[in-house]
Amino acid sequence: MAKRPQLTGRAAILAVVVCAIAMSLAYPVREYISFRRSISELRAEKARVEAEKQALLARDRQSDDPNWIKKTAKERLHYCGPGEKCYVVMQPETGKEQTAVKQPPVVPPWYQTLWESVEAADKGTGQRAVTGKESVGR
Repeated sequence: MAKRPQLTGRAAILAVVVCAIAMSLAYPVREYISFRRSISELRAEKARVEAEKQALLARDRQSDDPNWIKKTAKERLHYCGPGEKCYVVMQPETGKEQTAVKQPPVVPPWYQTLWESVEAADKGTGQRAVTGKESVGR
């Protein structure tokens, strides 16, 4: 018997047709999956917005309660009702004297001092430094 070839013409055509169908379906399937993902993201965002809406509605209903208004005025605005004694405790302020004593004087870096002395010498506005020997002789 004669050997039949492994790949016949019909099999090759069938393989090409199957590949063409698979390639033509790849893009729509990818788009379908993308749309499903975006739909699920939009549903999650809608649920989040609905929860925020419910919280705002509850807060709006709460602001209609006169007791809540009084409580909020006392806490946030430090209001005091008629006949009540209210006290406000103030934190002690740190005086300017205290902060000045605690901070050591700022010494400029050596190169800044050197450059300022060079500029002063160029302008003629510099002063001669007084050392210990010269101050004793005067």
